[in-house]
Amino acid sequence: MLLLASGASAQSLETAVMPGQVIQGHAKYESECKNCHVRFNRAGQRAQCLDCHKEVALDVTQHRRYHGRVSDKDCRTCHTEHKGRAANIAPVNAATFDHRQTEFLLRGAHASAQIECRACHVPTVKYRNTPSECYACHKKDDKHKGKLGTGCANCHGESDWKKTRFDHSKTKFPLRNAHADVTCESCHKTPDFKGTALACASCHQKDDEKKGHRGKFGAKCETCHTDMAWKTTRFNHARDTKFELKGRHQLARCESCHTGMLYQEKTPTACVACHRKDDDKKGHQGRFGDKCENCHVERSWTVTTFDHGLVTRYALRGKHAQITCASCHAGFVYKEKLATACMSCHRKDDTHKGQLGPQCESCHNEASWKQTRLDHGLTRFPLLGKHAKVACKDCHTTAGFKDAKTDCYSCHRKDDEHKARLGTLCEQCHNPRTWKQWDFDHDRRTAFVLDGKHRGLDCLACHKFPVQGKASIPGTCVSCHEEEDAHHGAFGRQCERCHVTTSFKTIRSGPAGRLFQQQ
Repeated sequence: MLLLASGASAQSLETAVMPGQVIQGHAKYESECKNCHVRFNRAGQRAQCLDCHKEVALDVTQHRRYHGRVSDKDCRTCHTEHKGRAANIAPVNAATFDHRQTEFLLRGAHASAQIECRACHVPTVKYRNTPSECYACHKKDDKHKGKLGTGCANCHGESDWKKTRFDHSKTKFPLRNAHADVTCESCHKTPDFKGTALACASCHQKDDEKKGHRGKFGAKCETCHTDMAWKTTRFNHARDTKFELKGRHQLARCESCHTGMLYQEKTPTACVACHRKDDDKKGHQGRFGDKCENCHVERSWTVTTFDHGLVTRYALRGKHAQITCASCHAGFVYKEKLATACMSCHRKDDTHKGQLGPQCESCHNEASWKQTRLDHGLTRFPLLGKHAKVACKDCHTTAGFKDAKTDCYSCHRKDDEHKARLGTLCEQCHNPRTWKQWDFDHDRRTAFVLDGKHRGLDCLACHKFPVQGKASIPGTCVSCHEEEDAHHGAFGRQCERCHVTTSFKTIRSGPAGRLFQQQ
């Protein structure tokens, strides 16, 4: 009983000496001091606090948060009780509180003196329970309406909410070169950044129109263009299409050849697909086929490289090298075999009317149809002496060259002073060197030797009448001396049996053949 009385009196004594009421939160523990105090042991009070404030005890144990980092671990240093139900036993001096001791370091705009503690710490919420996520305070600043999640720190920093540090390279669309300086709003038209299209055409539709493509080249702009500059292209036509752009093709605009939807149709590579009008202007009208590259080059449509001699084995020389292809190739060149004989093209130029055959090249050449190279020595009438200087037309009076006579008399009738009495075979005496020179040897070339009085006679003394061909007259004496026959034919017609050529009056008589003069 004494003990009980002593214990009860002790408790009432403690209550009686209590400095004042505890705060409202501790009121239920106020009836017994031992709930918070250890009798006669001031150091034991800290353990009592931590037994109730388990969250703080955990912070202390783990050396985290404010209570785990402060150097003075005695709760009474900061928290003083028995000051009344409404007392604030956890006062915080905003001017001196070191926020670095907490789990939320104040940096950037958060460290500004203009921001008060109550901007983040709501009075009804413990400081330790104040959320540290950006979204808790900046929900009203979120233009994305939560569609990008609550990890604001992934893009925004504490210095300025409007400045971002988002690493776009971690997305499916890294920002490089010219894209690196573009504002977010240029591509992201709505706050929902995740729904932004990645295709170039989604942003560069206007540039596509300005370029003149108008969607015909598809949406894969990156195939040709780079992010350095829209006007810079990297498309390698030779590598990517197997059609190398050479010469004037390098200067041509894409739309010149690609007139339709590039990715929906296959652009033909045949020259004539683009140059049909040029083919018509050239006069081919498709007759030379579609392989324009066999003749033309990319440097200029008017420049040709076709080697006619090498490819066709018919070299174009002289005037042939100056005429147009269509002059000879009147049909479809790849469907017909063009004749190479001169007559196939020059029949209308053949003034000989085919008389000299189809081998025009025997006389004519490509330099000029009027120039000839006939070797007259290979004909039946070689041109010798003055004949070599005579113009063709002087002998060939018609285009029928074979009709020209080869006998002298046909051309030299007017030069015949003998009036054909020595025949028409002028060459028997004359030569082509000069008409006035002649060398006929009567003794050797005829059967009638000129001796005696016959020597020195004029030819026309015996050849009195015109004859055709060879000059031939009878060789008997009586043919010329019949009027001088004093015998009136009584001794026959062989005058030479008695008479001699030295003198008609001198005769030969007797077996010895002695000559004597008639009286």
